[in-house]
Amino acid sequence: MLINKLDNVEVNLSDGHKYALRDIQKGENIIKYGNPIGHATEDIKKGEHVHTHNVKTNLSGNIEYNYEPKFYDTEKGDSTRTFMGYVRDNGDVGIRNEVWIVNTVGCVNKVSEAIAKKTGARYFPHPFGCSQLGDDQATTQTILKGMVNHPNAAGVLVLGLGCENNNIEVFKKVLGTWDDNRVKFLVTQDVSNDVKEGVKLVKQLQKYAKKFKRQPVPISKLKLGLKCGGSDGYSGITANPLVGRLSDKLISMGGSCVLTEVPEMFGAEHLLMQRCENREVFDKTVKLINDFKDYYTRHNQVIYENPSPGNKKGGITTLEEKSLGCIQKGGLSKVVDVLDYGDVLTKNGLSLLNGPGNDIVAITNLMAAGVHIILFTTGRGTPVGAPVPTVKIATNHSLAVRKPEWIDFDASPVLDGNPLTDEILEYVISVANGKQTKNEIHDYREISIFKDGVTL
Repeated sequence: MLINKLDNVEVNLSDGHKYALRDIQKGENIIKYGNPIGHATEDIKKGEHVHTHNVKTNLSGNIEYNYEPKFYDTEKGDSTRTFMGYVRDNGDVGIRNEVWIVNTVGCVNKVSEAIAKKTGARYFPHPFGCSQLGDDQATTQTILKGMVNHPNAAGVLVLGLGCENNNIEVFKKVLGTWDDNRVKFLVTQDVSNDVKEGVKLVKQLQKYAKKFKRQPVPISKLKLGLKCGGSDGYSGITANPLVGRLSDKLISMGGSCVLTEVPEMFGAEHLLMQRCENREVFDKTVKLINDFKDYYTRHNQVIYENPSPGNKKGGITTLEEKSLGCIQKGGLSKVVDVLDYGDVLTKNGLSLLNGPGNDIVAITNLMAAGVHIILFTTGRGTPVGAPVPTVKIATNHSLAVRKPEWIDFDASPVLDGNPLTDEILEYVISVANGKQTKNEIHDYREISIFKDGVTL
């Protein structure tokens, strides 16, 4: 399969790997998606396998960028569409009506689990909230703040220990304002029976949650997170372009999408920068990219130590190739904002979110940014899920058949010319209306928070 007329390789649809369309000389760029994905380390004959044994990345350190805007017309959708959501007292809209237990510290993980087992509330264990300093503690606090404020939770029990760095009194200062009906607090060291007290508070929150009923909400209120994991040679051909078309369509209807995984923008960032709606967003995008490269350098790590072994087995050779496939989830819409850890989505349109490609950290970042649903494309498969519905989209049919307990949507018909844009839109709206995703059915919900500094 030839993806772009400028390419000098084609993809074998039986295995997702690349093969030379013509003779390629040593040192010559390998072109896929119409862009270089590396260079040949030896002469490659027409028809030969093009992969890690004869290709090397072109990427190096920080780059000087110029703002050269290039905008595209994108697919339009019906802006009068609605979904059935829960309108909160502060005007926010959720698509689930759950009660969440949010721990300020990992020490109370088992207490939250015991409370959840007795009440049916959702809990999310993590190892953070104590023995952290500076930016690490601030990141933990802002991510947990986003979680407490997430509109998919009708009520939240904030559960603390009492002696941790991020104790409840400290966390309240970060949280700012809250609704006493919606958010309850419990310091476990202050009560004789922490589980009993936690159950009591959760039941109050569950009673409060019952007041909310689904009602029609404009499609412009819907917020989607875009993520890929366990990518393969089909990711940039089927599932990622499909999600990109959906992103463009939803944005044309007034909705919002968030693209993350900064290291998986390296080598394709120039395409995102062209679509920044103004100079300010462009400058923020340049900083986003270069700061993440500096993070690698600061820890004496190779910036381009990517793709993963599973990616390579699936046919992805270099980080440029992975990135050019990855950013397709963002479609062709303008980039309207750049978010840092813990920032909450405020602008309709496509935003970029700081964070690594690590699956659990990335989906946690997206959840904390306020997305209702995460669209997670995968070619290798993964069971991981966020606190919010996480739609697994298979890049190939064999995965969809082999792992039906993981996969929600099969993107492989795209190979046969079926764009599936309308189908994926209707599926996403059905999830917004209450249809459970596989991660919800199996209760695969996890969080992990980015860590960069020392632990005391």
